[in-house]
Amino acid sequence: MRKIPMRMCVVTHEKLPKKELIRVVKTENGVIVDTTGKVNGRGAYLKINKEVFERARKNKVLDRHLEMEVPSEVYDELNKLL
Repeated sequence: MRKIPMRMCVVTHEKLPKKELIRVVKTENGVIVDTTGKVNGRGAYLKINKEVFERARKNKVLDRHLEMEVPSEVYDELNKLL
């Protein structure tokens, strides 16, 4: 039996399998959405759910976790992934 990697959603604080979350990464070039889960940089995980994305935008959760201002284009890209 293989170990399933678990990660915590920064909005809901639920521990979920890594495949059920999407990673947003702070890189040298800014903030990007990491669909592969392998990009270098500080990452924050979000549950794949439109309500979670909206709560993250409204409460600026990603800004706090990534310690920089997240552009609105990142949130738009998250909504496109649904």
